[in-house]
Amino acid sequence: MYRIRQAWLVTMTNFRRWRRDPKIILVFGLAFVVCFLLSDKVIRFAEAHDTLLQLGEPFIWTFGDANSVLVVSLLLLLLFADMPNLGNEVPLFLIRIDRKIWMLGQIFYLILATIALMCFILLSTCLLAGARAYPANLWSDTAAILGYSSIGEQIAIPAFVKVLELSFPYECMLHIFGLMLGYSVLMAGLILYLNLWRGNGGMIGGIVFSGFGFLLNPEVIAQWFDISRQRMKLANIAFGWMSPLNHATYYMHNFGYDNLPKLWVSYVFFGAGCLLLFGLSMLRIRNYNFNFTGTEK
Repeated sequence: MYRIRQAWLVTMTNFRRWRRDPKIILVFGLAFVVCFLLSDKVIRFAEAHDTLLQLGEPFIWTFGDANSVLVVSLLLLLLFADMPNLGNEVPLFLIRIDRKIWMLGQIFYLILATIALMCFILLSTCLLAGARAYPANLWSDTAAILGYSSIGEQIAIPAFVKVLELSFPYECMLHIFGLMLGYSVLMAGLILYLNLWRGNGGMIGGIVFSGFGFLLNPEVIAQWFDISRQRMKLANIAFGWMSPLNHATYYMHNFGYDNLPKLWVSYVFFGAGCLLLFGLSMLRIRNYNFNFTGTEK
């Protein structure tokens, strides 16, 4: 317990930097702007048709799509670009505690900061729905119109019939939140490890990781290549298993009548990937050369 307490002190030290760091204001400000821009179509559609929204639907229809998850995850590049944090207090920490305990504190911070950003995004979409939202765990008329007609496709809102028929709003919202969180923590863990391994390689690795998920998107492949419907179906299944971004997309899962991964498979995928990257970071910190030339005297 004493070692956990030491790691927790390192974590809290990282969070105390938020009070004077303009980067944090920028990240959360951009997150709110992204939520506004991505959910605006859903809210304006409800206003135009004088229909209500379930409280979680702006979040569901906005971040149930792979491209929206990708946009939000890019904010992590800005939030964690300088991980691990090497402030003025780090030399003292390294004298008083073990390197692995210090790294454990960095990992705690990374996970909690990602959770805080995802919670902020969820609350932002709920607030943006405003007076048009109701809390009951039932799909709204807006969702029915978007899901059972072609209007959703016309205005680029990813409302899917199998989501409406096989889940309830809060259940769906929690799964989307969990999948986004898993993808984001995995990406943040990759940034941390690559920064430890190759200096500032985390930024490049995060961009490559995001680009890999974007390229393995069936919609992108369909635009680039003229392939048959049958081959497109097979590609959809293959990419659903291969791409971390598709694992983070709710509708790209098996709901009982296709060969896509089940939700628990994606949770195991993200959990195993995070444990692997965090384990590699713990090993790497043993031989990491700290550079404090930029600290203030």
